[in-house]
Amino acid sequence: MSDIINNLISGAFVSLKIFIITAVVSLILGLILALLSRKKMLSKILNIYTLFFRGTPLMMQLILIMYGLPQLGIYVDRLLVAYIGFILNYTAYFIEIFKSGISSVDSEQIDAARAYGANEFQVASYIIIPQAFKLQLPVVSNELINLIKDTSIVTVIAVSDILRIVKEMVSNTFTLTPFLISTLFYLVISFIIVKTLKLVDKKIFN
Repeated sequence: MSDIINNLISGAFVSLKIFIITAVVSLILGLILALLSRKKMLSKILNIYTLFFRGTPLMMQLILIMYGLPQLGIYVDRLLVAYIGFILNYTAYFIEIFKSGISSVDSEQIDAARAYGANEFQVASYIIIPQAFKLQLPVVSNELINLIKDTSIVTVIAVSDILRIVKEMVSNTFTLTPFLISTLFYLVISFIIVKTLKLVDKKIFN
């Protein structure tokens, strides 16, 4: 039993690294690009980007990056492929989420802030971003839960995440215990995500 736990902890650590790095980077990029998408030229480029990454399976994107980069003479390890694929994919989703939140912000507040002499950075920092993030917090929460579950997809490029280790252990031991433990892992992380974002909403936005 201790061997099962140790192996699963190793796989869970990989899954959590992918989740945390993807969440932090894609949230920041998604918010910045959503703000920049108000510029018409960049908006068209971002529309193509989001269409591709939201309209094709994440698994296919990982495989494309895995075998496409070497064709360009770029060689990276499998874990970095996972980071690149997940960040590109989830940034696309967060762009659309934050664009929706930004469009819901009362334009009169923005105009009033500008009339009082606020520059674009101040308007974005104190009016647009806080309100857009608060409005979209439930959607962000859902996407982060999807993200922790999607980390299991990295098995397709042979990254030793928790699900890959579970499958190997089940095939060797013929017991469902690893599956039950990994299920608990996903449930616990999802619960933590929900509780954390509720706390953020309560402490920061209320």
